[in-house]
Amino acid sequence: MAKKPLGTDKFGVQKVMRTKDYLGDSLGQFSLNAISTIIGQLTYFYTDKVGLAAGAIATVLLISKIIDAFTDLIMGNIVDHTKPGKEKYRPWLLKAGIPAGIMLVLMFTVPKTSGTLQIAYALVTNILLSAVLYTAVAIPYGSLMAVRTNSQEERGIMGTWRAGAGYVAGFIMAILIIPITNALGGTQSAWIKFGVIIGLFIILAFGIAYLTSRETATESGTVAEKVEEEEEAIPFREAITKLFHNKYWVIVLIVNLLACILYGTTAAAGTYYCKWIFGNDNLVGLLGGVGLIPTFLGFALVGVMIKKLGVVGTLKFSFGIGIISNVLMIFLHNNFTAYMVLGCFTTFATIPMMCLVGVMTTMAIDFNEYKYGVKMVACSNSASSFGGKVGSGVGGSLIGWMLAAVGYDATLSVAPEATKMAIYGFCFIIPLIAFVVMFVLVSQFDLEKKLPQMREEVAKRKQETVTD
Repeated sequence: MAKKPLGTDKFGVQKVMRTKDYLGDSLGQFSLNAISTIIGQLTYFYTDKVGLAAGAIATVLLISKIIDAFTDLIMGNIVDHTKPGKEKYRPWLLKAGIPAGIMLVLMFTVPKTSGTLQIAYALVTNILLSAVLYTAVAIPYGSLMAVRTNSQEERGIMGTWRAGAGYVAGFIMAILIIPITNALGGTQSAWIKFGVIIGLFIILAFGIAYLTSRETATESGTVAEKVEEEEEAIPFREAITKLFHNKYWVIVLIVNLLACILYGTTAAAGTYYCKWIFGNDNLVGLLGGVGLIPTFLGFALVGVMIKKLGVVGTLKFSFGIGIISNVLMIFLHNNFTAYMVLGCFTTFATIPMMCLVGVMTTMAIDFNEYKYGVKMVACSNSASSFGGKVGSGVGGSLIGWMLAAVGYDATLSVAPEATKMAIYGFCFIIPLIAFVVMFVLVSQFDLEKKLPQMREEVAKRKQETVTD
């Protein structure tokens, strides 16, 4: 039986994706987030299961994170300089995805030897997994959205599926890794067994994502848009210079940087708030459970919001919610119920950006072609990812820096006013500033409605070139 035609989106662009395509594509993000979440649990593994010093492990993870940010730029350059006629993006799901699943297991097989050698082993395996293999999958995978479909509506749906799958992976790993490894004996051997299970699943998921992906906007063998000739790769320095002269790409870079600072800050802020403002850090569990409601609502509603408001309208609406919520927190900061409810609105406000950062990046990539005649797909994604990783690092460090600045003392029974002010600062003042700046920047992102006309102009130029 012939499949029902998919039709076009509201801008008249041919749709090419069905549910199985979204599902298969999202498994790539599931695997990536599973890896990143497990890496986030390594401090506990290294200190409590292997017996390494916490300070040494913190240094190992910091070095790995710094190298990780710069390998994004290197990988983007490698992908953009793939020889003409070859697939640029899809093969990396297997070429790096399979070794990533294997390296995940090796990361837990820290040898029982001297502490120095163990730390060296931890450093090398972390760099290989996060800075090399993870990046080698993440950059091409992120770039696939730009070539998989030309429809902004479908790109928005892809972003939602990816964000949802990534969130599920992170949630599952964060909740199950300790109970499962404890059930397996709670030793290093138990973590190795867990790594084997997850490693095999990661390889399988990357394989499915590979099979369901394409590097042309097609559906069931029908070409929605003629496959373009391979663009000539340009030098890395020239590509970066051009990107920083693309205001839309710069907006995405800064907004993604701020969003990741926001994610990194809010991830740990609640624990300090509950302990020192409300006097009971066990309340964090209640906040986490209630926080699932706006998270699921956000993923469920973002598609509807995109159809009604568009990409930019959806982001402005969500950032507006974030601004109002954090302003109210200034006046209601000592009320637990208000903190919990307004925290839900803040959580909801972060979901659309999580879903749409890839969509905005692909629009900026389309503008590259209009302005410069080259898309620079992988380089655009790698530089944006660099900003995101820097933002995550800064966000995670801000809490420590602010607490250190006021002489934080965890042994006190009551927090001094200076400590409370620092906690207020990273709990709702910094988020408020981030939401305001993101709202202003996104308001300048007027590319969405211009893209159809720009594509027509690009097609016209190409046709004239062929005729000449």
